[in-house]
Amino acid sequence: MDRIETMKAFVAVAEQGSFTKAADKLRLSSQLVSKYVSHLEQGLNVRLFNRTTRRVHLTEAGEQCLKHATQILESLTDMEEHFGQIQTQPKGRLHISAPVSFATLHLASLPRDFRKHYPDISINLELSDRKVDVVEDGFDVALRIGHLQSSSLIARNIAPIRLVLCAAPDYLKQHGTPMAPSELNPAHYLRYSYMDFSPSTNELINTLRTYAQQNQGAMIANNGEVLMQAAIAGEGYILQPSFIVGAALKQGHLQTLLDSFTPDPLSLYAVYPHRKLLAPKLRVFIDFLSAYYGESPYWDEY
Repeated sequence: MDRIETMKAFVAVAEQGSFTKAADKLRLSSQLVSKYVSHLEQGLNVRLFNRTTRRVHLTEAGEQCLKHATQILESLTDMEEHFGQIQTQPKGRLHISAPVSFATLHLASLPRDFRKHYPDISINLELSDRKVDVVEDGFDVALRIGHLQSSSLIARNIAPIRLVLCAAPDYLKQHGTPMAPSELNPAHYLRYSYMDFSPSTNELINTLRTYAQQNQGAMIANNGEVLMQAAIAGEGYILQPSFIVGAALKQGHLQTLLDSFTPDPLSLYAVYPHRKLLAPKLRVFIDFLSAYYGESPYWDEY
């Protein structure tokens, strides 16, 4: 039998001094209440009540049992109320994983703006370009950029991420402006080591994929901002997200190449484990994040 229901029946009989009154209070049959109490007595191997025709009285063992049962049921009520508040009021700590460059360039203000609306939610932000395991690493949510593969995780599309091929004006003056991907010099390719070059119908992507497979290029790095600085210095050309190179393009330090070959945009996703019973702190964060950058992010204004 259910131990909690058994204790509830026992406490009700002790408080009411009657199986019938206890049954009425619990909206159960007298027979079921009696069965619950008998089951508890058998489990504890003690008599809990002395029964008379008019009333039941607690035994000494029953008095001791009542104290324990009352404490257990009160603790259970406290726990239910505590987690009930957690499920209705956004509070607690959010553990978030985010890509390094995106976070340093465009995520710094979001926690501050978010906490203006939800001051009871604190944020633990960890930056990494590796693909973290959201569940195993204990994150509430991870921000990821790319075309996501199917998985058991839930992914919310937050904003488009455009890839831009670009180089410095001085580089183009010296080496010429290519008119097709085949005219790119593989020796001048500044390659991001984490770039996903899955087979594509895009000619530019397949050209750079070939260079990567042949390990060609002037430089390989796992940080897009470092590659951007190398491109600004005239060392070659880069394919990078507009959220990294947008400011440099706007200032004229870089200019776009092969615009007609631009690949389809990627997406910034919020990835999290469960759709059902989503904690309020995570639900409000996802909703806030979804509206924060918009369908045309500011970093594309160049």
